[in-house]
Amino acid sequence: MAAQTSWASEALAADHTASFEFEDMTSALDSNELCSNGLPRIVGNSAALRRVLGLVRVVAPTDSTVLINGETGTGKELIAEAIHKCSDRSNGSFVKVNCAAIPAGLLESELFGHERGAFTGAVARSIGRFERANGGTLFLDEIGDLPLELQPKLLRVIQERQFERLGGAATIHADVRVICATHRNLVEMVDERQFRADLFYRLSVFPIELPPLRDRPEDIRLLVHHFAMDYAARLHRRITTISGEFMADLARHSWPGNVRELQNFIERSVILSTGGVLSGSLPALTKTTQGGSKWSKASTALSLEQTDGVIAGRNGAAVRLGLRTLAEAEREHISEVLQMTNGLIAGKGGAAETLGLPASTLRNRMKKLGIKSKWRS
Repeated sequence: MAAQTSWASEALAADHTASFEFEDMTSALDSNELCSNGLPRIVGNSAALRRVLGLVRVVAPTDSTVLINGETGTGKELIAEAIHKCSDRSNGSFVKVNCAAIPAGLLESELFGHERGAFTGAVARSIGRFERANGGTLFLDEIGDLPLELQPKLLRVIQERQFERLGGAATIHADVRVICATHRNLVEMVDERQFRADLFYRLSVFPIELPPLRDRPEDIRLLVHHFAMDYAARLHRRITTISGEFMADLARHSWPGNVRELQNFIERSVILSTGGVLSGSLPALTKTTQGGSKWSKASTALSLEQTDGVIAGRNGAAVRLGLRTLAEAEREHISEVLQMTNGLIAGKGGAAETLGLPASTLRNRMKKLGIKSKWRS
């Protein structure tokens, strides 16, 4: 029978060691203690997270632009909101824009607004996000997806604090602090001329790198308690304990989707729970991620190469698959794409664009896979 851990005993034990105060075992701080003891809804006590929160407390009282970088699901929006709430602008608006979610043709109007008649369908004046955020903070999520043609206008409003609505002549002054976030490598994008260097330097006045969950495994137990109790209350489940074996498995998992993946998995586990003990089976390890990070390469290599083509089935059964190795498949796929692009690697219609990779990353993969560099850049 698997060992079980009591929520009460776990939370009380954590309370003696963590700097975050527990209220009803939620691992969250009271908003009144926001800037003195920690930040709301940010659960954890690891050294990596403490370093991030230390940077938040340092930069929050200033008006400097902040660039938050981190993998998907690491909590970039929470950190941006924490900076806003700890700043002198906390009484102002916190306006969010996801640059990847708005079509490029509409993004300029969304950010800067438009006058009546500025374009077909503009039947009335519209106030943009910069005007709505006046006196507060504008959070530009997925800034790496901002179209090149809009980047000079963003640079101008950040530097000069003024802009014009689309189709308008009047200059509008903006008292706005800008915080940006991205999961993309902007340095590589600058090298590939997909992002303006001057805008990058202006945005990265104060960069904050968020650690992935695999780099702060000591926070997993606190996060599991936090999410489990939250969803148990929401879903009216009477869960009193968490299986010790289940908790150990959760702590060992790499969580490629980071905190968001863990949160969604705990929600699913709570929904499926039938008794007072929370347990479940871990999800299959995700094998893809942006840019091919080291964990995805390692997990893929383990599942295909180190097992020599043997994949375990149910009840210990094994099936030998007559498949190519991952390296062989990748070599063939890249070569086929290069043939399709007539050997063009970088630029519009090149192999790197087709594969969704930076050209430098593609060249490195070609070198590692032994693909001869007979192709043109």
